[in-house]
Amino acid sequence: MTNTLQVAKSGDQDLVMARTFDAPRPLVFDAFTKPELVRRWLLGPPGWNDAVCEIDLKVAGRYRMSAEQRAGARTWGSAALIARRAAGEDRS
Repeated sequence: MTNTLQVAKSGDQDLVMARTFDAPRPLVFDAFTKPELVRRWLLGPPGWNDAVCEIDLKVAGRYRMSAEQRAGARTWGSAALIARRAAGEDRS
């Protein structure tokens, strides 16, 4: 089993990222979709703190994350609107 990240462009605004994990599918899904689990592994560089982690997986729900180096100093973030979900992904 490979652990290589594959990234491909899909249209003008979308990226498709895929990686195979040696773990049960429900556990991997939860690790990427439950804020309390995402906060355990998506921390940013050393010295950065999780500022926001909100994930609402329903269609028209939102996904928002940000981190800060120290209060008000430097931040990064990402946000998305859930437009559709793959068939069978109903673990929200």
